[in-house]
Amino acid sequence: MIAEGKPHRAERIAFVASQTEDAEAARRRLVELYGDVEPDNATAIVALGGDGLMLQALHRFMNSGKPIYGMHRGSVGFLMNDFRFEGLRERLSMSAITAVHPLIMVATDAAGVVHQAKAINEVSLLRQTFQAAKLKITIDGKVRLDELICDGVLVATPAGSTAYNLSAHGPILPIYAPLLALTPISPFRPRRWRGALLPDRCEVQLDVLEAEKRPVSAVADHTEIRSVVKVVVREDPKQKSLILFDRDHNWEERILNEQFRY
Repeated sequence: MIAEGKPHRAERIAFVASQTEDAEAARRRLVELYGDVEPDNATAIVALGGDGLMLQALHRFMNSGKPIYGMHRGSVGFLMNDFRFEGLRERLSMSAITAVHPLIMVATDAAGVVHQAKAINEVSLLRQTFQAAKLKITIDGKVRLDELICDGVLVATPAGSTAYNLSAHGPILPIYAPLLALTPISPFRPRRWRGALLPDRCEVQLDVLEAEKRPVSAVADHTEIRSVVKVVVREDPKQKSLILFDRDHNWEERILNEQFRY
């Protein structure tokens, strides 16, 4: 679930940048224009790069109360605002805050070790070898699919519905929809199953069948756990990251535009 708040006043800005020449050059110039403070002392974080950097920043500053304003200086920029040197403080003051609640992944590996990670975009299960994965899907304690033979499956938030989920032919979710997308990746059996839309309060359990023969990895954004046997996914409404968007090109508008591309 995602909620939008009031405009933000950014009095103290901290700049973070990806490790590219363009992003670092932009950071140096912006620091000259607007100054720079340590993130702990900032009232806003400006992230310069692409969506990968933005995801890292959203994880890093989760639950800090510090909103993050991305400016595009990378290869993919769905989570970013347009880049300009001019008028940054005015843009920050006019932008709107959106709160993003993460998915919590609890994964048990073949050795019985339990791992936990957070995901803002999606949690995905992926086959590790040439063998297709076999998975059982349980929603809130009820088995919904006894056996899914596939390359994998993912659980995506509205924020992540335009990322890997869209590439796997999953649905684009309106940004404020209280839903999760459960999307198969290259399903073989049942061949016609194309996934499901779930209330965001659901708990999704994914059991790996024939795990020794058909090993599977679990990935929460950029955290990967190898050779899992069970993965439980749920949204945690008590945790949140804050993201800032220009009002004339906000996140809801971007998702609407994405649905009409061809």
